[in-house]
Amino acid sequence: MRLFLDTANVEEIRDLAWLIDGVTTNPSLVAKEKRPFEKVIKEICDLVDGPVSAEVTAMDADGMVTQARPLAALHKNVVIKVPMTENGLKAVQALAADGIRTNVTLVFSANQALLAAKCGASFVSPFVGRVDDVGGGGMDLVAEILETLQNYAFGTEVIVASVRHPRHVLEAALLGAEIATVPYTVLKQMFRHPLTDVGIERFLKDWEGVPKSGR
Repeated sequence: MRLFLDTANVEEIRDLAWLIDGVTTNPSLVAKEKRPFEKVIKEICDLVDGPVSAEVTAMDADGMVTQARPLAALHKNVVIKVPMTENGLKAVQALAADGIRTNVTLVFSANQALLAAKCGASFVSPFVGRVDDVGGGGMDLVAEILETLQNYAFGTEVIVASVRHPRHVLEAALLGAEIATVPYTVLKQMFRHPLTDVGIERFLKDWEGVPKSGR
């Protein structure tokens, strides 16, 4: 399973660059950084040798394609993030014809994922946390999408997105999802367990009582 970091913060990415396989950004994350969008994307690509999602903000297909081309030209690792709309999928189809990879975001049904894959999307991003927020089953959605896409030879990969806690990552892994994109704080939590802390503390305390050889 590949882990992407869901952030536009370069310092967070630098801290975990040794571990992660890619990065996803969105307009909200980029806005928090208060820096030029293209500069942030280029810096991220220099840090991570893997897919880096950069989202378009136009809502018409031609506008999306127009925004996407210079973004894709920034670096070979750039993947164009496109919203799950009819116009978005028209843009995906046009970009795929030119060999530009796309990540269809804001996916909330297996039907949407199927259409995105049919149009040539490289990735689809179901938002599990947001589905859970409205009383649905985010991981049930992921399971439906995985089962649907496995019936065909689309080559579209599933990025489990809107991850809220480490359990989401584990559940995605148990389902066999190819990728989870994880916020910095959640990924940091995955390193830790209270019993690990207790065990280390006990080992160190016991080690203090071991006689040390003199010199």
